[in-house]
Amino acid sequence: MNKDNRVSIDSECKEGVSLVQAVLLVVGIVIGSGVFFKPSVIFGNAGAPGMGILAWIVGASITMAGALTIAEIASVIPKSGGMFVYLKELYGERIAFLYGWVQAVIYYPGMIAAVAMIFAIQSTSFIDISPTDQKLLAVGVIIFITVVNILSTEFGTKCNTLFAIGKLVPIGLIIVFGLLKGDVHSFTPVISENTTVAGFGAALLGVLFAYEGWVSVANIAGEMENPSKNLPKAIVLGLTISTIVYVGINLALVNTISVDQIVASAKPASEAAIVLFGPTGEKIVATGILVSLVGCLSAVIMTGARMPQAMAEDKLFPFKNFFGKINEKRNTPSNALIFQGVVACSYALSGSFNTVADLAVFVIWLFFILGIGGVFKLRKDFKHIIKKDSYKVPLYPVVPIVGILGATYVVVSTIITSTTTALIAIGITAIGLPVYSYIKKKNIVKTEEKMAI
Repeated sequence: MNKDNRVSIDSECKEGVSLVQAVLLVVGIVIGSGVFFKPSVIFGNAGAPGMGILAWIVGASITMAGALTIAEIASVIPKSGGMFVYLKELYGERIAFLYGWVQAVIYYPGMIAAVAMIFAIQSTSFIDISPTDQKLLAVGVIIFITVVNILSTEFGTKCNTLFAIGKLVPIGLIIVFGLLKGDVHSFTPVISENTTVAGFGAALLGVLFAYEGWVSVANIAGEMENPSKNLPKAIVLGLTISTIVYVGINLALVNTISVDQIVASAKPASEAAIVLFGPTGEKIVATGILVSLVGCLSAVIMTGARMPQAMAEDKLFPFKNFFGKINEKRNTPSNALIFQGVVACSYALSGSFNTVADLAVFVIWLFFILGIGGVFKLRKDFKHIIKKDSYKVPLYPVVPIVGILGATYVVVSTIITSTTTALIAIGITAIGLPVYSYIKKKNIVKTEEKMAI
């Protein structure tokens, strides 16, 4: 690794994503279905109203600690590819490849498939369709939003901005009216006889998974205006908005319906909406969920395709000329978007999207430990590329340590509670090693052939 070079990836995509659009992109990725469906799981595991709210606050704190730390690295290495680039510069090419490998072939396509299927299932609130037709609807949504992002980055970001704002409207209504007009259920007891350390841990795990995805905005750093300044701001501001939304809606739910109702309901937000707005409330929230899911899907599709494209530009992905190509007319990684869409559609049709998503999330948190810990290596070994006015994580080294402990908790908890999932995820990641070796050997052969000419 050459320390004299900040990064080797320099995307050909032109700047066009503003700070506001980047902030809303983070909001669009983080706030998906979890804001509507996670409360029942989290309050059920927490065992008491106060503990449920505490889990959201603690989870937000851990996530923000990781975000503040990654933001420092992002300000020094503001290039497309995000965590892939950071890991490559700080730990070497092999580690970075394994991260990118999982992201490109499992994580993003799996998440896209999962969100699209949830969208199709949620659509049954308005239309009665069979399970088979739900899969076809999911595929149709994936194709449609992929095409939108192929047309232009600017058009895609505008759609993301519109959906991000649109999803906040019904959520905002529940928060405001839930806090002002609710029946004021008590947030106590903070601890009850049902509260256990394991239960709170499970609740916290759910919260951390709900925040997952924020780092994806770094994938389009090369397309942002003034990324060294705006990327850290986008990460921090986007997560701040998401935290306010998550904590606010959960306070509103507890203030509107009982915790027992929240735990028993598959759609607690809909239950609260019926109390607040009458029979039409459920339809309002159902519409809000669809908007939220489309917004999340659009943001994930946009950022996900930048991973194989960035890797291909660095000659670290199969068929690098194909995946690294940028559509000059539309300024989008069209080929990478098409590949990602095809894999996501196959996951949706196979019905394996949930399994794939669970596998990928575990591996991503595993790499987060390295990513957050990278700030220590950055300050020690890369002082020469850190500018005086670069963003610095506050309360160093306490904040990075909190982020590392949070990421470690997710990994260890998954290994203990879902050992099979963890082992399969590690195995899939390991498959990337021979793929990496093949790519490197092929690059060496081509280099030698050129030199011989």
